[in-house]
Amino acid sequence: MKDARFPELTARQIGVLKNYGEIESFAETTTLFRIGDQQYDFFVVMAGSITIENPADQHKPITIHKKNEFTGDSGMLSYRSSQFNGVAQPKTCVLRISPKQLKKAISAHSDISDILLNAFLLRQETVLSQYEGGLKLIGTSNSKETYAIRDFMDKNHLWYNFLDVSSSKNAEDLLTHFGLTQEDLPILINSEAKLCQNPTLEELARYTGVLMEFDDTIFDVLVIGAGPAGLAASVYAASEGLEVVTIDGKAPGGQAGKSSKIENYLGFPTGISGRDLANNAYIQAQKFGCNISIPHKAESISYEKGVFTVNATNNKVIKTKAIVAATGADYRQLPISNIEKYEGSGVFYSATGMNASTCKNEIVGVVGGGNSAGQAAMFLADHAKTVYVIIRGDDLGAKMSDYLVQRINATDNITVLKSTQVTELHGQYHLESVVLQHKTQGNSKKPITNLFTFIGAKPCTEWVADLVETDEKGFICTGPGIKKEKLLQCEIFKKRKPQSLETSIPGFFAVGDVRKGSVKRVASAVGEGSMAVSQVHQYLAELKKVSY
Repeated sequence: MKDARFPELTARQIGVLKNYGEIESFAETTTLFRIGDQQYDFFVVMAGSITIENPADQHKPITIHKKNEFTGDSGMLSYRSSQFNGVAQPKTCVLRISPKQLKKAISAHSDISDILLNAFLLRQETVLSQYEGGLKLIGTSNSKETYAIRDFMDKNHLWYNFLDVSSSKNAEDLLTHFGLTQEDLPILINSEAKLCQNPTLEELARYTGVLMEFDDTIFDVLVIGAGPAGLAASVYAASEGLEVVTIDGKAPGGQAGKSSKIENYLGFPTGISGRDLANNAYIQAQKFGCNISIPHKAESISYEKGVFTVNATNNKVIKTKAIVAATGADYRQLPISNIEKYEGSGVFYSATGMNASTCKNEIVGVVGGGNSAGQAAMFLADHAKTVYVIIRGDDLGAKMSDYLVQRINATDNITVLKSTQVTELHGQYHLESVVLQHKTQGNSKKPITNLFTFIGAKPCTEWVADLVETDEKGFICTGPGIKKEKLLQCEIFKKRKPQSLETSIPGFFAVGDVRKGSVKRVASAVGEGSMAVSQVHQYLAELKKVSY
């Protein structure tokens, strides 16, 4: 059976793709793209072959594309850097297509889109799970800075190899080779042996192509936040021909991206991880032409004469006719004075595959009684010796879905501690133990080395300031129920009330967890994100008739 990662295109499909590119021939060995190249071209082999080499592994061939096969992976839909070298062998003829033209072909031809995207996703999964290579990150598992970099690369599906100096001889040898010490950690090393000491996430994002540059275009719609609601808005806006850009301060997925397994989302009977759901939606949005840039976090916003101006991190100013705010909410910190000391070195706000190895045969705690906490507990129970689920109330089912409650109660190595709070954290460099306070039984100390917290929800609305109406907790108010005196006095609102997802300013929409009254579920967030686009269309049509 043909490997699904390396399918052959039919003669008809190649004929269609010829309309988007040019034929080139190479008499001698020719490098078509190199590791680190951004916006590298897509190639279909017409005759001969293209070898994909891994420079990080002595240029060993990853695969050889032959007649009717094609190069590329999901990074081609964005500005991500090439992960390998592509070398055309002598007497090779190719069809070369630029990334911009490739997106047009994918958007216009569903059969070609299906073949290419399926192969791209499978190739990405293979690279991340089966090959050592990519960026080398040298650090220690007890470092907050190292954890932040690993977390960013993991959630953004970046290919890297982590070398822990406490357990890796290779890491020690590399430090010696570069004349560095553990005081210089963390360190990133690329395939050309160039290193960067204690890189910022911006530097990492620029190097890998996750962070994009924008021109002075006034976009139709800017989506702020790439959780389920924001990604849904991005997919629908781009697929309907709007010029859309999406930014996020961390990674695709939002709070849903932190879920190890979502089982109650329609269409996935065996469940899907939040990370995979987010990555699929991330690629889907770019398939239709949406530009997504990370990390760009909105810092402030202004509005004048039908144009919103957003000042974002990394000195970026973005102008747009409409805004979809999908910035969600962050889990709150436990009210413990020294908690920041252990964040990234024992205290975490998501439970992903990256955490699994550090929890093997350990005693871990999960704080919170919602679905995210339940999903984390079930995931961690496959790795940890014991999992304590710690809740303040006396009913696990008060906020958690029944299927998760039943599974937690049926899992031997999960213990639910009700009417209990975490009051103290202890450990010299990494979390070693916690003090728990029971409502009636007093204090007890547990040797918990990894604590995962999923409590509360603080809306990410600092950037909004007083521009739009919010409630007392900071959630954005939407819909016709906003008091008339709180609405912007303008021509549009003189004719109608705000649409259901529209705020006190016409053209400014809020969806998902950041919106007052929203249902905190993935399905409802996706629904709101898609609904918002139809309301954006109505607003843009009205905007054309307004004179300033």
